[in-house]
Amino acid sequence: MLKKTSLLIIIFLLSSCGYEAMHSKKNVISYDFSISRINFEGDRDFNLKMKEKLNIYTLTKKNKDFTLNIKSISKKEIFAKDIKGDPTSFKNTVNMTIDVLIGNDIKKTLKIEESFNYTNNVDKFNLRKYEKEIKSNLAGSSANKLIFKLSNIQ
Repeated sequence: MLKKTSLLIIIFLLSSCGYEAMHSKKNVISYDFSISRINFEGDRDFNLKMKEKLNIYTLTKKNKDFTLNIKSISKKEIFAKDIKGDPTSFKNTVNMTIDVLIGNDIKKTLKIEESFNYTNNVDKFNLRKYEKEIKSNLAGSSANKLIFKLSNIQ
């Protein structure tokens, strides 16, 4: 009986905590733009994550309806080396150029750059896995910046 009561109290407290996803469908209503079409060019993995983040804005039509042409370039550079010349840290940089079109006219061209520094790992499998995570996080932060910039276009 005590377990059932405590479980019921925990469920009640957690259900009313007020948590809400930042980019949920309810919050999309507050933005006054929609995206009719997105064209991607460049890094495939990065573009797939961007598409995943921006798809929610293609569901409804608003007064400001944009078409986006996104060109992304991802670079991995050696940031530091040890005495032997082996890389000890890397820098992953993603540059995006976004042409925002209303109808067939270019309204604005936006540029977004994100970068992240990380250390080398002896295990190359884990290093590649970590680099995929980094690209995913860079895509998420780039998408957030793009959404903010699109909401401020007049």
